Amino acid sequence: MRSMPERGHHGPTDPSAVPARLRSLATRLLGRGAVHADRISHARLTAAGATRWQYATLVTLRDGGPASQSALSERTGIHRSDMVAVLGGLTEAAYVERAPDPTDQRRNIVTLTPAGRSRLRTLDRLVDQTQDELLAPLTPTERAELIRLLQRIDDHHSAR
Repeated sequence: MRSMPERGHHGPTDPSAVPARLRSLATRLLGRGAVHADRISHARLTAAGATRWQYATLVTLRDGGPASQSALSERTGIHRSDMVAVLGGLTEAAYVERAPDPTDQRRNIVTLTPAGRSRLRTLDRLVDQTQDELLAPLTPTERAELIRLLQRIDDHHSAR
């Protein structure tokens, strides 16, 4: 049976109403945290006319330099067919340029433009605000520890 996403309802307004067993399940808490993160980030990025995939692609180009569409797909985790659409929108907005690879004319190399760098600075600020909103109840030390632990979980399961 396929699980249904929690849409439009974010749980009880009184967390103490949730059974202790459910409040102690990492899988449930991670899932609910993902719902909250998705809701907050989607709202902020959509208001700015952007998507998470566009943001991930721009960051990857800034931090890793020009890359083929295939390499961008691998580095971001965005499926190749979806990457084509993401790059189409970013190219249309003049945030990236696609040019044939001089060593292999069958593939394109994607480069971040000055307009893309400017757009990314704006999106970085929005993403920082999203992190602050999501992690508001945590101290800076707790935030760093949470990130470290989530990275460890992600690394473990990504290696499989």
